[in-house]
Amino acid sequence: MPRARSFAPVVGRAPRVLILGSLPGAESLRRGQYYGHPRNAFWDLLGDALDEDFRSLSYRRRLVRLKARRIALWDVVSDAHRRGSLDSAIRRERHNPVLDQIRRTGVRAVFLNGRKAAASFEKARRGEKILARVFVLPSSSPANASVPYARKRAAWRRIARALRVP
Repeated sequence: MPRARSFAPVVGRAPRVLILGSLPGAESLRRGQYYGHPRNAFWDLLGDALDEDFRSLSYRRRLVRLKARRIALWDVVSDAHRRGSLDSAIRRERHNPVLDQIRRTGVRAVFLNGRKAAASFEKARRGEKILARVFVLPSSSPANASVPYARKRAAWRRIARALRVP
């Protein structure tokens, strides 16, 4: 079974928010882009939350805008065996040092993109306390089609609120 690896974190100066996914899917890995699958709603949901059109920007400009908005982006899983792209197919996962990243950057809020990211985060956390608030968002994956987009959008708007809190 192939071993998939996550990307490097996207971190600008003094981020307030960290968004954590589980592990990039096959299309994202092929493109070398976070949320690179055209049907993944990540960039649309984030754009709706922040009132900004990320989808029309080049990938490089999206990352520049994230940093400017003080949002960091990474994955909980550093590498794992996985056939295909489904989170349910992740096996023998290893974790990125996300707690170190949270402490080092001083982010105030951590948003977990879906239940697998949340479960992996809890494994990586091993009960350690952190100062940041943690929120689980409905997954932006096309595999999460049972949750209506409007409900996802309402939950993802918490990101904008977290950015406004001093």
